Amino acid sequence: MSRALAGKIRMAEEIGRVAAAETTSSSPPSISQSRWAWPSVLRWIPTSTERIIAAEKRLLSLVKTRHVQEQVNIGSGPPGSKIPWFRSTSNEPRFINTVEFDSKDSNSPTLVMVHGYGASQGFFYRNFDALASRFRVVAIDQLGWGGSSRPDFTCKSTEETEAWFIDSFEEWRKAKNLSNFVLLGHSFGGYVAAKYALKHPEHIQHLILVGPAGFTSETDQSAEWVAKFRATWKGMIFNHLWESGFTPQKIVRGLGPWGPDLVRRYTSARFGSHSTGDVLSEEESALFTDYIYHTLAAKASGEQCLKYIFSFGAFARKPLLQSASHWKVPTTFIYGYHDWMNYQGAQQAREEMKVPCDIIRVPQAGHFVFIDNTSGFHSAVLYACRRILSPDNNSEDLPLPQSLISA
Repeated sequence: MSRALAGKIRMAEEIGRVAAAETTSSSPPSISQSRWAWPSVLRWIPTSTERIIAAEKRLLSLVKTRHVQEQVNIGSGPPGSKIPWFRSTSNEPRFINTVEFDSKDSNSPTLVMVHGYGASQGFFYRNFDALASRFRVVAIDQLGWGGSSRPDFTCKSTEETEAWFIDSFEEWRKAKNLSNFVLLGHSFGGYVAAKYALKHPEHIQHLILVGPAGFTSETDQSAEWVAKFRATWKGMIFNHLWESGFTPQKIVRGLGPWGPDLVRRYTSARFGSHSTGDVLSEEESALFTDYIYHTLAAKASGEQCLKYIFSFGAFARKPLLQSASHWKVPTTFIYGYHDWMNYQGAQQAREEMKVPCDIIRVPQAGHFVFIDNTSGFHSAVLYACRRILSPDNNSEDLPLPQSLISA
């Protein structure tokens, strides 16, 4: 079975076991067990956009670099508009939640960071200080996630779903008047960043794809394992849930006041007992858990893209490999050494690319390489941007830092 599929199945089973344990409890968590016990009396799902932003501010209090949070208006459209993210009963403007960090040098290049599926820009909180020392860092919540607007998700095809993210990002770029920047995307954010760079290469200096999704398809050899798994009763259930639009966030919402504890158990396991690298401190864990809960439990929107972008097993319906020969932007792939995303897809893409391309693996790190091994991740990003950061030097000949692995 492919590592990607096995990883997703294990995660789903773990969430299911924890969810079952939560629902057997006779009463909601006490105040000593959960800070959200009292609000749960008034609201089944104790969250809101305001609480997302408040949790974000608490998490970013760990960051020393001065920063500004803003809601960037990407415009509005009438009901029935052909623009996918405007197709709802509301003609309210949409906003992209944006956090910008001061750079030590006003001439520093701009680095735009895009989060992955089920995440938000706060997932990069461990990286902002280090990266802001060399870049003007701008991080966003994609439309439908985090503290950004969460319009009704009305896309009905892969093309419409891609447009939801690519075109809303372009409207955000216009509103921010950005150009000639480094674009970094993680996981599903890497898929969006790559698709954006294919459509708007003129704005991108360098593309950094961190454990990107979308470089495998059902035609790959690993799909044989998916076919075998689908034939089992477990596989049929998982495939049905996938195609019906079920998401992990629905479990968190369905648990209501028990949801925060489910998220706490997950973060304690993934970034604690089962971490492949640096373990979160107690303070980090509490703030990060709080933040993750609110971003997951809020209104369903962007998360519903899943079945249109990927088939069951996380195979892209429109694989990026098919576009590799059309690549126009220098690219660096960064993977955690234990990442369940397969770096071999990037190697195949590189063979077709006509632009400079590096593939770097970071030791002691998994899919969340920027959390697991922050120093290794920062070294990889700086190496990726060596031509931009040191244009007057012979940066082309700089060796890869010894702590990193070239693939």
